[in-house]
Amino acid sequence: MIDHPRALIYTMVTVSASDGDMTDPELKTISENVRYLPAFRGFKLNELTDVAQECTELLSDEDGLDKIIGMIKQSLPPRLRETAYALACEVVAADGTATQEELRMLELLRHGLDVDRLTAAALERGARARYAMG
Repeated sequence: MIDHPRALIYTMVTVSASDGDMTDPELKTISENVRYLPAFRGFKLNELTDVAQECTELLSDEDGLDKIIGMIKQSLPPRLRETAYALACEVVAADGTATQEELRMLELLRHGLDVDRLTAAALERGARARYAMG
């Protein structure tokens, strides 16, 4: 089991890496979330790169994605599972383009974290609204 800040970071890194391209806006969003959100209180920002690398190494393992989603779910109390999904949506929205791979990853996370469809739709819409370009 991993701690909840690490589980939230794994969520964001997994969705960012899902299309094979971790863009600068996605990485900036991950960093800002870790820096400013209360769920990351006590997490040392200088550890972010190491945690992200841990996650990408796990992703390269056989069944890595299933293992990561299981670890995230096991490590997060139900109240933080919606937070994890919201953070994933923000990372997808950060660069203004949602690829098919990212959308599929959101679907896998939604099911894996037991986020109901209505809640997921609201979180997705909120992320789109926050990252809309004028």
